Amino acid sequence: MTEYPFIPYRRDRFPADEMSRRANDFFELIDTRRSVREFSPDPVPRELIETAIRTASTAPSGAHRQPWKFVAVSDPAIKHRIRVEAEAEEKETYSNRMSDEWRQALAPIGTDWRKPFLEVVPWIVVCFEELYKVDDEGNKSKNYYVPQSVGLACGFFIAALHNMGLATLTHTPSPMKFLNNILGRPVNEKPYILFPVGYPAPDATVPDLARKPLEEVSIWNPEPLDD
Repeated sequence: MTEYPFIPYRRDRFPADEMSRRANDFFELIDTRRSVREFSPDPVPRELIETAIRTASTAPSGAHRQPWKFVAVSDPAIKHRIRVEAEAEEKETYSNRMSDEWRQALAPIGTDWRKPFLEVVPWIVVCFEELYKVDDEGNKSKNYYVPQSVGLACGFFIAALHNMGLATLTHTPSPMKFLNNILGRPVNEKPYILFPVGYPAPDATVPDLARKPLEEVSIWNPEPLDD
């Protein structure tokens, strides 16, 4: 087993007021992020998508296996195939798979099975989780904490896109097996999230939602249950 060499790790230590400013600047930036379903067809340079994927790949992962693959598509014919298959699955979900409670939860957001944005956006990026590794000889080896690792990478990817002024949506038509076929991915990879990526349309709108306040999503120094 090859061991990684260890190297010094040093970070600048900022004064408290500088740390607070940087923290709030980042929060204010990321707080403007919204899930977008109306996109502009304006082209986005491939370089930006590459940088977002590189940023995603800085995420921590179990045993540093980095069990993700980001498949980027700009070809209109492939985007059309993805839309057709995604809409077929979504139509079945909305018609037959979805519970009444689920439909009621989605009603305020106004979504349905139609996904025209999949052909409008300049890029579709699909993140696949690598369930296990396969070497050139066909030998399999285990990956660790795959869903957690891939989820972290996708979060970094979303933040990178937002930071550069692009918009996206975490689209998960279920099941997503069709993406393996369309995108030529092997059986050890499973579609995790489909990201349409582009600029918001000039007339794009989003629901006027409020995020939960800090006191609803944080707990400080809780009492143990076994005392």
